[in-house]
Amino acid sequence: MAEIHHTQHQPYGGGVSHYQQQQHVSPRVHQAVKAATTITAGGSLLILSGLTLAGTVIALTIATPLLVIFSPVLVPAAITLFLLATGFLMSGGFGVAAVTVLSWIYRYATGGHPPGSDSLDQARDKLGYKARDMKGRADHATGGMGLHARADM
Repeated sequence: MAEIHHTQHQPYGGGVSHYQQQQHVSPRVHQAVKAATTITAGGSLLILSGLTLAGTVIALTIATPLLVIFSPVLVPAAITLFLLATGFLMSGGFGVAAVTVLSWIYRYATGGHPPGSDSLDQARDKLGYKARDMKGRADHATGGMGLHARADM
């Protein structure tokens, strides 16, 4: 009887994903990048929340006297209350979004498994594979004469 050998297709790099190789190579650098990303994303959202709150207060400060002078009393009061409520709700919403994103990133960075992390890992692996594939195609198209060969010219 003839033997049939089944080979299992493994990802580029001998079965170990680029992400796993990167974790084994430099875990401290990887954690530093995660921390920088967390701080940047969370800080940006918190700054956006603060700017919205400040803009609301400034807009109310400027608009309230004009509305009171040029309109009946009930109309500017209603508009002012609407602007005040909208500004505080937006500010609070941005704050909640910032805390939620920070919490998700923290759980992901500390090795937790937050919702959506599988698709993020999958997308990162696909991008890494495509980048290596395109590099290989470029090397093949130039006949292996990449940047190193051009430096000699």
